[in-house]
Amino acid sequence: MNVGWNGGIKRQEEAVISVYDHGFLYGMGLFETFRTYGGRPYLLERHLARLAEGCRSLGIRYEPDAGGVRSWLRELLAANGLGEAYVRLTVSAGEGVLGLPAGDYEAPNALLLVKPLPSASPEVYKHGRELALLATPRNTPEGKVRLKSLHYMNNIVAKRELTAIGASPGAEGLMLTREGRLAEGIASNLFFAREGRIHTPAIETGILPGVTRRRVIELAAREGIAVEEGLYGWDELVSADEAWVTNSVQELVPVTTLRDREGRTRAMGGGQAGPIASRLLALYREDTKQ
Repeated sequence: MNVGWNGGIKRQEEAVISVYDHGFLYGMGLFETFRTYGGRPYLLERHLARLAEGCRSLGIRYEPDAGGVRSWLRELLAANGLGEAYVRLTVSAGEGVLGLPAGDYEAPNALLLVKPLPSASPEVYKHGRELALLATPRNTPEGKVRLKSLHYMNNIVAKRELTAIGASPGAEGLMLTREGRLAEGIASNLFFAREGRIHTPAIETGILPGVTRRRVIELAAREGIAVEEGLYGWDELVSADEAWVTNSVQELVPVTTLRDREGRTRAMGGGQAGPIASRLLALYREDTKQ
């Protein structure tokens, strides 16, 4: 497999990071995942803006250029014989001393990875998936707002729990804050609707400010559907009319089964995607063609 390395293309075995890279030693680095439509990365400027802002907050001197990233990605897709792809852009802080740094990181490493898009059956968008409540709490953010950082241990621990509890194939896990508020999925943001109004956990809960999350809120507003960002509990999700999760690769996936910590399940929407989720998914897919 070919990978993107600091603006160029290398074979994966040739792209080597130093053992003194602070991305490896201390998790100092950020990444963005997104996908292509017609070979073009969707909402790339928003992903790069979030990445750049995070780098500035960590003192990592990296300012991505959208045109440059598009060109780099086209080369990488061609080098791997891919027309469409799941894409990950990683910025690692670069080499430093053994110990905590006093200054900024002046020479970060940028790594671009691609792989074929995961196969998603149309059935999952019609009949949805299970959302399992986890005991693993969402950890607090790195700073005022959660970064999409290389320190991903909390998510991996949650994924291991999801596997261990025997959730259904393809299920997503849901983490709560330490105060018991709805937070987010292992790799997704959460939405639910009740009486025609959409609700989603506020950024203040410590969730990732998802790019797809924000676009869905904008599309809902365009349709005249009210969206409330707030603090909610599990009981409020259980009593909702419909729910769905979002991320940049899987788009909007309806939740049609809720599983609590005791393993009890509750069907939502009669096992079918709800009308609001279905409408927003259609709008989202139309938006990707613009």
